[in-house]
Amino acid sequence: MELSLSNLLLVLLAGWLAGWAATRVGYPSVLGELLIGILLGPPLLGLLTGGDALAVLAEVGILLMMLYVGMEVDPRELGRASWPGLLAALGGFVTPFVLAYLTMIAFGASPMGATFVGIAAGVTSLTTKSRILVDLRLLDTRIAHVMMAGALVSDTLSLVLFAAVLGVVEAGALDLVGVGLISLREIAFFAVTLFIGLKVFPYIGRRLTDSGLTSRTFHFTFVLLLAVAFGELAHLAGLHAILGAFLAGLFLRDNVLGRSLSHDLMGAVRDASIGFLAPIFFVTAGFEVSLEVFRADLPLLLSIVLVATVGKIAGTAAFYAFSGNGWREGLTIGGGMNGRGAVEIIVAGIGLEMGLISREVFSILVFMAIFTTATVPFFLKWGTDVLRRRGELVRSTGRRRGVLILGAGPTARVLGKALGPHRPVWLVDTNAARCEAARADGLSVTCGNALQEQLLSDAHASEAELLIALTSNTEVNALVAQHARAVFTVPEIAVVHEGTHTSGHQASLQHLRAEALFGTPVNLAEWDRSIGAGMVEEQAIRVDAASGAREWLARVDPNASMLPLMIRRRGGERMVFHSGQGLQSDDEIVFLQRTEARGHRHDRFDDLLVQAPVIDLPGPVSLEQVFIAAAQELARSLEMSPDEAYRLLWEREKAGSTVLSPGLAVPHVLLEGEGRFLLLVARCRDGVRFPGQEEPVHAIFVLAGSADQRTFHLRALSAITQIVHNPAFALKWANADGTRELRALLLSAERRRF
Repeated sequence: MELSLSNLLLVLLAGWLAGWAATRVGYPSVLGELLIGILLGPPLLGLLTGGDALAVLAEVGILLMMLYVGMEVDPRELGRASWPGLLAALGGFVTPFVLAYLTMIAFGASPMGATFVGIAAGVTSLTTKSRILVDLRLLDTRIAHVMMAGALVSDTLSLVLFAAVLGVVEAGALDLVGVGLISLREIAFFAVTLFIGLKVFPYIGRRLTDSGLTSRTFHFTFVLLLAVAFGELAHLAGLHAILGAFLAGLFLRDNVLGRSLSHDLMGAVRDASIGFLAPIFFVTAGFEVSLEVFRADLPLLLSIVLVATVGKIAGTAAFYAFSGNGWREGLTIGGGMNGRGAVEIIVAGIGLEMGLISREVFSILVFMAIFTTATVPFFLKWGTDVLRRRGELVRSTGRRRGVLILGAGPTARVLGKALGPHRPVWLVDTNAARCEAARADGLSVTCGNALQEQLLSDAHASEAELLIALTSNTEVNALVAQHARAVFTVPEIAVVHEGTHTSGHQASLQHLRAEALFGTPVNLAEWDRSIGAGMVEEQAIRVDAASGAREWLARVDPNASMLPLMIRRRGGERMVFHSGQGLQSDDEIVFLQRTEARGHRHDRFDDLLVQAPVIDLPGPVSLEQVFIAAAQELARSLEMSPDEAYRLLWEREKAGSTVLSPGLAVPHVLLEGEGRFLLLVARCRDGVRFPGQEEPVHAIFVLAGSADQRTFHLRALSAITQIVHNPAFALKWANADGTRELRALLLSAERRRF
């Protein structure tokens, strides 16, 4: 058995190009690979050929692909499959299975061959719908959740039935003793794999984690060994190895490997299977297709395609009617579940290999998969358009209701508080001061790097229906949005954009499948300053006629002077304002409007005040306690230990008093490096005594900067003294209610801006 590298190269190249072309037009790559195999292989042009070596690689490819399919199916989702989802799965599997079986019997097929065709007709392609649902922006709808649950149940049911059929095939006939022995062997196989998957896998995963073995290559090899081992167990039980590989993937969840590693390895398995080996199977499967069926077996081909399509759509709708959600929704779900894919072709290929179906029947199943999958985008778009026009397209009321906001600055906090009473809201930010301010506002916030998967998990990303990327760092916004979509499958994403409309930004939104937050570019830093200074007011305006959010905003606010936060709809619904929202007549738009005088300028010191940690110390405190609290805040921002920050504060104080005037002290710390400057503000309600000073100090401004910032240091000192020496400052400072009012007081103070 010799492998022709040139032939392998041509098969891989043809499969890769055809798969890429299929995905570009919204179809799964398997369709392109099948079609190119038919076109360039023996059925038509004969430019590509098969062989024993390619057959071995193809078999390894489908083994790995079923491992990946198993890793994609979360057993917890099967357990949580809703009643409508179960109804759709049963109706969408049983009805086409029965109709296809009866059709094959009517055309003279054997019961076993008819059963294989029935299984193939009942399969639903999960990956086909996933892509189409994303493209049609339907992931957050009830029909999407029902279809995904239905596909999970349908594919699992088809593999279980496939296993039962293989048992009967091995028994050789419907002999009760033989079938009984095979059944016992299969039950033993499922019992052993369940025990290993539920008990042994998690134990091994914990031991590997504890041992510090974090190499991706090591874990990838480990996962492949498990798949082959489970495949061999299935083979020993008289089943096909693909069932063992599927079960191995099913048990390799994040409780075994951890969410991050599990997702990483899933990508590696996907690349090795779908990206390399599986295309060999699907291209060479195209080699086995006979175009003669269009002449000799056209009635059977048309009959199978017809019963598969009608059975899937009508069966789903009929069973789904018992959910009480309407026949139109049932028909739409049935049309969306009509696509077949990889599992159906694999089942058909095994049936051909075992001699249970002829080459002609195999060809019919391949064309059935191609034709039915081609209908899915049209059926789904037509059905959802009808539901949308009739107001029957229901957004999901499932687990995902929350909003995850990346950023905890003033604008993010205002938006979070506006949404908070109506749905769960979580914030995440790296800045400790902003996190503390969010907690003071009563918001749930996670402090840390959102690019770390575990932190996003802690911030409830898996429960979020919407991710709002609201930081000034465009790259971080994009990376976190991508991560939230890929790992946590967050269905809706809105990203802030600072600056003017650009083709680059539009391309980025399209790549992320995201919407423009606020419907237009905004100056986030300016809004943060205005909100932090208390120089905004919340207003509302009613929509007079239905339109898109972006079009309405361009008409109502051409100068971009307002910041639209939320849409209030009759019935109590509250939605974030972004470019993808459709506005209805009588919707109410909640927005912010600046109240400061026109021409009011901001400078670098204002920016420092917006970001500065603010400490409010009640009761009598010592200078040591003040410096400990300040050192802890400084350490978070300066990447040094609290002990080191505490030492620097005391060394400066010992060198000379930092009290500039009665009630005011400005300790300062010299930092290493260049371009570094930080401000920290502290209020001591009962005052604190500095060494050698008679008057207690109530206002402390800590300046930490590098040597090259000397000029700005002097400007900061000037700004502080101008603020504090205002005759009304002392009273306002003493009466300010909490850190938010302290910050607002400093930002709104009259002084010369640089």
